[in-house]
Amino acid sequence: MKRPEDLLRSTPAGLYCPPGDFYIDPIRPVQKALITHGHSDHARSGHESVMATRQTLDIMALRYGSGFAAVTQAATLGETVVNNGVSVSFHPAGHVLGSAQIAVEKDGMRIVASGDYKRSPDPTCLGFEPVACDVFITEATFALPVFRHPDSRDEIAKLLRSVEQFPERSHLVGAYALGKAQRVIRMLRDAGHDRTIYIHGALAKLCDYYQSQGIDLGDLSPATVDTDNAGDFAGAIVIGPPSAFLDRWARRFPDPVSCFASGWMRIRQRARQGGVELPIILSDHCDWDELTRTITELDPDQVWVTHGREEALVRWCELNGYKARPLHLIGYEDEGD
Repeated sequence: MKRPEDLLRSTPAGLYCPPGDFYIDPIRPVQKALITHGHSDHARSGHESVMATRQTLDIMALRYGSGFAAVTQAATLGETVVNNGVSVSFHPAGHVLGSAQIAVEKDGMRIVASGDYKRSPDPTCLGFEPVACDVFITEATFALPVFRHPDSRDEIAKLLRSVEQFPERSHLVGAYALGKAQRVIRMLRDAGHDRTIYIHGALAKLCDYYQSQGIDLGDLSPATVDTDNAGDFAGAIVIGPPSAFLDRWARRFPDPVSCFASGWMRIRQRARQGGVELPIILSDHCDWDELTRTITELDPDQVWVTHGREEALVRWCELNGYKARPLHLIGYEDEGD
């Protein structure tokens, strides 16, 4: 390989490997897709063939149905598979259960597409594994110096203090259905909260799957409330997708404390605009320091930056001696922030 772009390039459908004839996290249906993780902005249905970790394939089946692809292939972490002369391997990304970085290599050139990743500890998934490479493709969701995430344990402690302070009120925690909700629940358990946690129905299948994978979430019950039992939720923690707290369902709970677990809660104005009374700064992405530390640790020849605050991270790379450029990929949102 003379140029990295001969091995992996940006196209309207997503990252494409010409010699391997496959895409990574394509945004439209393709013949062969390699998927980094199960969030809907990266894992879409309709591809002819999908290769991903077993857990990501299971999660896609839960979200899209068993027929989400005509053919599926489970990737074993750390195992190399040759695809049309291109070596492909999957490595833990630390983002959510089953998430992986994808390394592609041919003729001595290795590119690692990290997908979404984080470096902070998470009891619900394997931690990020640094993979030496010539080109590192990094996300930039929180790639501004203002984003420095606090210790996640302190944020969970903040929630528990509020529960203790307001025992007559329920605490409604908005958390994305895949990864964030289960992480909040597991961290509450690790912090000693052994009471029943109530969950919105949209979380049930994924929480059950996490439990099946050995991640103990403790006693969970449906957050079903009517006028007769509304008082039962006083002092309870209720977790659901953020969209659920915008409708009538949320208003049935007794004087609820509105909470939202997200890296975006670092921005106070965003919390206020969303009517969030208790912002919980808990991200499944790297903050600025973690992004720059990862690049320094890997020391690649080039850095390609995608979906997020690309310009700031590209500029940091250039100032620190790394050749870098933005990919300007479209179609990636913040489902797992």
